[in-house]
Amino acid sequence: MIVSYNKAYVGDVLLVQLSTEAIVKTSLEKHGDVVLLKEESTGEVKGFNLFNASTYLQIEEQGNIAITEQLVSAIEAAIAKNGATLNLDVDFTPKFVIGYIEEQEKHPNADKLNICKVNIGNETLQIVCGAPNVEAGQKVVVAKVGAVMPSGMLIKDAELRGVPSSGMICSARELAIPNAPQVKGILVLDAAAVAGTPFQF
Repeated sequence: MIVSYNKAYVGDVLLVQLSTEAIVKTSLEKHGDVVLLKEESTGEVKGFNLFNASTYLQIEEQGNIAITEQLVSAIEAAIAKNGATLNLDVDFTPKFVIGYIEEQEKHPNADKLNICKVNIGNETLQIVCGAPNVEAGQKVVVAKVGAVMPSGMLIKDAELRGVPSSGMICSARELAIPNAPQVKGILVLDAAAVAGTPFQF
């Protein structure tokens, strides 16, 4: 689930994306201030717009909004108040976590890419990384699938030159960390960082 709000450019409308898949043909279903965006062929709700959003929610942020239980509860209350029926199945687990690179090997089909096995506490991810400074034994910041980067980019499962990749090992610049070095390379954390714990911006 991706939630965004920009009153200056879009108006008082909360934009909610429930699926990363593109809609082939959209059908609209209006319930007061709630407009459901459905895939016409299946009737699946792919997203919705909440108009007059500030009457239902207190929104401080602009752009992509952090997903919290409080926010989701307020959105669900707004949906119900407008007579729409929609179940929001939201994953509240942290999307930016500390990872430990257990293994790193060269990509067989790309000189500048590496295949990394990254332990994020409860699981080990395979992530293809193009950073020149990536090495086994490093503690790094991992953007898991479903994470929304500060740039607005959504992290998805991918396949890079034939090798599956789940997530992204991040640079300081990609994380929009103030005064981040403007050079290529991932952010390497202190060895004391604990794999699986949330990364605090």
